[in-house]
Amino acid sequence: MRAHVGDWIVVESLHLGGHRRRGQIVRLEHPDGTPPYVVRWIEDDRETVFFPGPEAHLEFRDEQTPHGHVSS
Repeated sequence: MRAHVGDWIVVESLHLGGHRRRGQIVRLEHPDGTPPYVVRWIEDDRETVFFPGPEAHLEFRDEQTPHGHVSS
């Protein structure tokens, strides 16, 4: 996984009925875009260092519309 500042990370729930987390990458720890990432989570506006697992995927900032939805 390689990200850029401004990309979105989405973490799917591992449990049925669990919630999905979404956050924006605000800082990279490595210049090549590999994890970990500093992410600002939209549900509580906290910033954390995040190591993505298999339940996480990226939505690249170039795919986003101004309202934060994935363009088609």
